[in-house]
Amino acid sequence: MFDIITSILTWVDHSGPIAPIVFTLIYIITTVLLISGALLTLGAGIIFGVVRGSIYVSIASTLAATVAFLIGRYLARGWVVKQIENKPRFKAIDKAVGQEGWKIVGLTRLSPVFPFVFLNYAFSVTQVSLRDYVLASWVGMMPGTVMYVYLGSLAKDLASLGTSNKEAGKLELILRVIGLIATVVVTLYITRIAKKALDSKIESELKP
Repeated sequence: MFDIITSILTWVDHSGPIAPIVFTLIYIITTVLLISGALLTLGAGIIFGVVRGSIYVSIASTLAATVAFLIGRYLARGWVVKQIENKPRFKAIDKAVGQEGWKIVGLTRLSPVFPFVFLNYAFSVTQVSLRDYVLASWVGMMPGTVMYVYLGSLAKDLASLGTSNKEAGKLELILRVIGLIATVVVTLYITRIAKKALDSKIESELKP
């Protein structure tokens, strides 16, 4: 899978002006097929840099989550229900969504407890509205998106360090590493808070 994603990213990189569109379409397809977008997100940092990469991934991941949600709600509902019917934690989320829809969606996007790609389908059979789902997903995925894109861009900087002005390159790299550390710390802190809040919600719903 790694080699396939690498080949895809190389293709995207050589797509010229339409690279963001190609990247978005690929992101949507892989998400619908339940393939993690982590490598694609890292690749966006390498190809597009931090700012553009974060913007493109944010758009692509939100569109992908929306497409998967709509497929689950209107085309594959029976299959989704079968996948989660024996999973108490997903049932607890369903109950919690009925009370605080967008908050639960946002918390699960921030928490590492549940797999991102399957959550798109799991939420499709809950009571959450499409609007709340899309907005909460977009906001909730943002910290992780920036962190992964930052990692990808840093990897590119490391690879090119020997081909540029060494002193300027080292200084820029140090600043980028400091920025990455700050991004990771903030993301992990937010994730920890979200996980605690989500666990509390789930436990309350699991109680008889």
